[in-house]
Amino acid sequence: MTTAASLREKRELIDRSLADYLPEGDSKLAEAMRYAVLSGGKRFRPLLTLASGECFGVGSRDTLPFACAIELIHNYSLVHDDLPALDDDELRRGQPTCHAAFGEDIALLTGDALLTLAFEIMARAPVGDRSFPARAEIMADVARLSGAGGMIGGQLLDISLPPAEISREEFDTLILLKTGGLITASVRIGAALGGAGGDEMDAITRYGENLGLAFQTRDDILDAREDSHEAGTPRPNSVVLYGEEEAARRLNRFVDGALTALNDTGRKSEELRFLAEFLLVRDEG
Repeated sequence: MTTAASLREKRELIDRSLADYLPEGDSKLAEAMRYAVLSGGKRFRPLLTLASGECFGVGSRDTLPFACAIELIHNYSLVHDDLPALDDDELRRGQPTCHAAFGEDIALLTGDALLTLAFEIMARAPVGDRSFPARAEIMADVARLSGAGGMIGGQLLDISLPPAEISREEFDTLILLKTGGLITASVRIGAALGGAGGDEMDAITRYGENLGLAFQTRDDILDAREDSHEAGTPRPNSVVLYGEEEAARRLNRFVDGALTALNDTGRKSEELRFLAEFLLVRDEG
């Protein structure tokens, strides 16, 4: 089986599991939660968790609950980001955003419910005796990297730092927190469940951080090429800050940094390599 086919199978597994975890019923909240999560998405972060687990000798059955939790946290952040108080977006994945479809009040509660469901899933994940101590560490790690010291802290910088005044150091910090926080958490989960040593954990963390920088840079480049940035409150952007050519060079450096860090783990993972190289933007005219 090719690496791409293996990842497609993992994505299908993730989609089925998310559907099982999400509540069903006639309640507007349940409907909105399913709408927010099951309306599409690359599942990039949970794929990283499953691939990282395999890299460190842990099967998908053990990593899947944590992978789904990561995806729920990611989607909660999108629901809240789209709200009028933040990005004020009306479309997400080609469909009305959660607040556009259900109202701001339901959207707020939807994000809250997805976040808390994520931690319930992790707390109840059926880990074996060997991985039991790692579960508490993982939950603390995910909380840190998705909270004020990670994703939420980065989102604060995103809405509070004027694009015209932001320094390059501040911009990199913003990306490392806002985009890189949850991506880094995704790959650290598999390593923690596999009992990674300190050097291995440091290396997979560097992989995640570089991947987060690459992911956001790629998005900024694609947005610039598609002229898809809608009018509204301006946000810091790689292409605006560096120009497209330098942004593309930075993207390549970040992907190279991720691959170097992956090699430094002393382990091989074609899937983690594939997911890093996937972020490279090729000029297809």
